[in-house]
Amino acid sequence: MTASPRAILALIRKGESETLEFKKSTGELKEAVVSAAAILNKHQGGELCFGVKNDGSVTGQAVSGQTLRDVSRALAEHIEPRIYPHVEKVRLAGKDCIRVRFSGDEVPYLACGRGYIRVGDEDRQLSARELERLFLRRTRDANRWENEPSGKKIADVSASALRAFMRKANAAGRVDFTFTGREAFIP
Repeated sequence: MTASPRAILALIRKGESETLEFKKSTGELKEAVVSAAAILNKHQGGELCFGVKNDGSVTGQAVSGQTLRDVSRALAEHIEPRIYPHVEKVRLAGKDCIRVRFSGDEVPYLACGRGYIRVGDEDRQLSARELERLFLRRTRDANRWENEPSGKKIADVSASALRAFMRKANAAGRVDFTFTGREAFIP
């Protein structure tokens, strides 16, 4: 869903943040790739605005179909694992700009082969140790037994055993909803 120019301007007035980066023009495309990766590593999503100075003033820039494709391609090809951003031309304060929205949950993301993290409105390069920690977390999370399909159907689950488990999980504060039946677990 595309936000109105008024909503985007309100966001810009708040200034750069951990999830929002401004670039004066696509001449700063490489820096934008780094910012996107840094934001993904910290928040798994964010926005870039081309045609906006760091102070939030809208300068605009020439925007053609090719410009939009170049931005999309740069982000998709220079960030690993790949992302597929939403890139659009927007008119802000009477000037053409580019708004890029992106998201992903495969942390860590590398920009041109290097890892970055967002700190305030800056992008900081990750140390080898920090990068290793992020890779290990992704591998550990992906290989957890509870993420593996069991091959069982909901009807195979004992309702009484599930009810007892849910009581224990509620009492321990690990689950914050009440068991209403096996069917509640059907995706």
